[in-house]
Amino acid sequence: MKAATGATPLKALDAIVFDSETTGLDTKVARIVQMAAIGVSGGAIVEHDRYDSLVDPRMAIPSGSTAIHGISDSMVKDAPVFAVALGHLESYRSERPIIGYSIGFDLAIMAKEASRTGLTWRRPRSLCVRTLAAFANPNLPDHALETIATWLGVEIVGRHSAMGDARAASAIFIALLPRLADLGVRTLAEAERASLGLNEQMTSHDRAGWTRPVLEPGDHPSLAAVDPYAYRHRVGQIASAELVIIAGDQRVNRAMKLMAERKISSVLVSPEGKPGGTVQEYGIVTERDMLRLVVTHGAAALEMPIDTIATRPLISVAEESFVYRAIGRMERQQIRHLAVRNQEDRLTGIISARDLLKLRGSAAIRLDDAIEAAKNAADIAKAWAMLPGVTNRLLAEDIDPRILAGIVSEELRIVTRRAAVLAEAEMLAEGRGAPPTSYAFLVLGSGGRGESLLAADQDNAIVYQQGEPGGPEDEWFAELGERVAKTLDTAGIVYCKGGVMAKNPQWRGSLATWHRRIAHWIARSEPEDLLNVDIFFDMRAVHGSQPLAARLLDDALTAAHEHRPFAKLLGDRLGEFTPVFGMFGRLKTIEGRLDLKKHGLFPIVTLARALAIRHNIRHRRTELRLEGLIARGIGSEEQLTALLDAHRFILGLMLAQQSRDLAEGIPVSNKVAVDRLTPSQTARLKAALKLVESVPNLFRGLVTAQPR
Repeated sequence: MKAATGATPLKALDAIVFDSETTGLDTKVARIVQMAAIGVSGGAIVEHDRYDSLVDPRMAIPSGSTAIHGISDSMVKDAPVFAVALGHLESYRSERPIIGYSIGFDLAIMAKEASRTGLTWRRPRSLCVRTLAAFANPNLPDHALETIATWLGVEIVGRHSAMGDARAASAIFIALLPRLADLGVRTLAEAERASLGLNEQMTSHDRAGWTRPVLEPGDHPSLAAVDPYAYRHRVGQIASAELVIIAGDQRVNRAMKLMAERKISSVLVSPEGKPGGTVQEYGIVTERDMLRLVVTHGAAALEMPIDTIATRPLISVAEESFVYRAIGRMERQQIRHLAVRNQEDRLTGIISARDLLKLRGSAAIRLDDAIEAAKNAADIAKAWAMLPGVTNRLLAEDIDPRILAGIVSEELRIVTRRAAVLAEAEMLAEGRGAPPTSYAFLVLGSGGRGESLLAADQDNAIVYQQGEPGGPEDEWFAELGERVAKTLDTAGIVYCKGGVMAKNPQWRGSLATWHRRIAHWIARSEPEDLLNVDIFFDMRAVHGSQPLAARLLDDALTAAHEHRPFAKLLGDRLGEFTPVFGMFGRLKTIEGRLDLKKHGLFPIVTLARALAIRHNIRHRRTELRLEGLIARGIGSEEQLTALLDAHRFILGLMLAQQSRDLAEGIPVSNKVAVDRLTPSQTARLKAALKLVESVPNLFRGLVTAQPR
């Protein structure tokens, strides 16, 4: 189970809802006589996930307290003492946050009990449903448990028993989730910040001698160090391209001889024994497979066809994936060899656990292959919530922000792919059938370019082989798009405000429909008519038919390149960007922040994309598009290199700000707090933005330029 981070959506939170019964209400002297908790996960109560224990307080229980909770001295005489019960509770909790009604009281009592018995107790991350209810509904007449429960329609059973009150608090927490989301409180850190903003509530806790119900969002242990190598390098850089493949009808002894000669621990098996096929054509046989075969069958095993022991399907990883993905996949699948595939799904290499062990230090990987194993939106959300902390650590390791944006993009694409896989499976299980025709699910914009940031929203589309708008095929894919969009939103990748999502008719269609749509775009005469169209040319298939997606992109780029006015129209949007400098060269900020996506990234990305279309440079990433211009002698190398540096620097500032904001419960955006930058960062940012101001003129000069 992954520990919660500030970015974990409340709907995906794994937590325990806790309550205690005590000998009294004075936190200085009261003792605990009962502790109970129930689990919540994915926005639901987990009924079998329970802890309930009486506790021997080592003192007489006052009759007035017994009258309330019903626990007498005789009932606790054989119960564990607090020190033992706390150990059991902490083992059960397993680093999960604690939620409760007036949880500050329980936390204060537990801290005092721990101190009294000489225990070291680190207070957990916590939320109080009483405080959250006050935030969600300031007009409640009071904040009693019964009042809140009545407002939310929650039934209370077993009032003043620890388990009864814990269960009531858990139901209240779940009922609060949609109301909190409507108020912009979606993550754990946002809930903490919202709670701390209720000064009257915090003051009442202080006066009562209770622990504050939440910590400041930033006051939590940070992630352990990460292994920078795993995030700097891609699988294709370290995989062995020297494949040893034998035909399936070859004998086991032939395979053993090959492995001994080549000093390798596995061979690949295919019907023809030849390279160049798709990964689905191959199986794998390892040293351990052969050893088990010989132990079972003796010498006769050596004459058996190798195909009889080949493992299929061959588990693989994309060659463009980062190394951490390969490590995570091996650990999740419990395997020691991983095939490597290219964008056409063809086998290009092999990577072994031995290869990866040479590279891994003692530092943690942190991001793994959990998304591929996710069973629902909550599982996806938990994995996605790890990104901000990892990003912050990698920035501290001075890793190129463009690499970090590539990591975020890879996670975004895999999240989208997993959402599509889950949606397909759900529709099949519900009797809606399999996909009616071959299709590809596409990620557009920054996710396709490999330049996503932590404020990512949804930009996606669907192309399918055949079918008309509004027809049965289109209806099936409309439902698929709707489900994917909902899953992504739950995971923390919010709906696109511009509507660029496959659930909407204008962002899905057959290949023929897309051809008509693209022709219509290219024929447009005004740049304002092309809003959101440009991000289509960054598209990347994440699920389904890669050849279908590749054909669509190739056709679109060819048509756009051949119609020269189109690239100019895309570039004309650069005139929309407003200056950011005021009097005396000061940056124009709003509440101390500046939107660096609007004023920094957009101009550079738009320039690179439009010029790449104009000059037929078939790359997605902004970096490669600008380097492609330099390689062709289009424009000043010095100026384009300076733009590359500005792009990298601005990405780094935005990622660092977004990571901090997510951890601190501040709504994540593309706005950077300029007043928190160092003097050198401010000076460098001003220089970068001055350069960006020249982008419109640069475009006008280069759109008609000829290669040197």
